[in-house]
Amino acid sequence: EVQLQASGGGLVQAGGSLRLSCAASGFTFDDYAIGWFRQAPGKEREGVSCISSSDGSTYYADSVKGRFTISSDNAKNTVYLQMNSLKPEDTAVYYCAAVHTIVVVTTLWQQYEYDYWGQGTLVTVSS
Repeated sequence: EVQLQASGGGLVQAGGSLRLSCAASGFTFDDYAIGWFRQAPGKEREGVSCISSSDGSTYYADSVKGRFTISSDNAKNTVYLQMNSLKPEDTAVYYCAAVHTIVVVTTLWQQYEYDYWGQGTLVTVSS
């Protein structure tokens, strides 16, 4: 059974930090890229960051570049999203998803291209 388990959300003050985790199971982790998406209240879901499990290449949306860092621990089949300097506009439900690819990550694929999705974890940033 394929599972993507996102965790680590919570309430934090503006300027603070959180680390999200996405634990994967049920598929060959090294053959997938893992992306993080978020959906704020009343808004469409948007891409945040992506990492290749095969070569570690990464991509960041402009809105989080320089503040968020994505990393992968292939031994644990887990991807992390370290979020620093959080802003109220980062408040959203964060989702992780897996797309079958071993190419170098240079973009966030379209959401429909992702094969598996996890449940969300809520991040709330207070001002």
